[in-house]
Amino acid sequence: MNRLRKLSCIAVLSLAATVTAAFAQSSTPVQTGVFHGQVHSTSGRASVYKGADGKMTLRLTDFKTSNGPDVHVLLIAANDAQDNDNFLKSNVERIELGKLKGNEGDQNYDIPAGADLAKFHTVAIYCERFNANFGTAPLEKF
Repeated sequence: MNRLRKLSCIAVLSLAATVTAAFAQSSTPVQTGVFHGQVHSTSGRASVYKGADGKMTLRLTDFKTSNGPDVHVLLIAANDAQDNDNFLKSNVERIELGKLKGNEGDQNYDIPAGADLAKFHTVAIYCERFNANFGTAPLEKF
């Protein structure tokens, strides 16, 4: 049984590497930034990629943050956000990219067509239930 589990794990890792390589080959990096966190330890890289079809995707790589309820990925119209800043009550404009898919690992989020990345150039990992910013990654041109 252990051998079967090991083979299954190897197959999953191999598939993940293939999907990541295919994604990287079919997309062009546009912006990138590194997460910082103080209230909740958050690390990894956030990068925006533009596909051949013009579709924009946010990719989190080597990502890790605290587990929490109702955590979302946002693009915000700010240069940065300190982890104790309550940017939502400050009426900072935002674009919701969806619920966080996992608190560890690589993951992709679709960016809506027409999103102005010159305006929305910071990624925030935000817990809606506790009104807490887990971490932020200011994006810069690649």
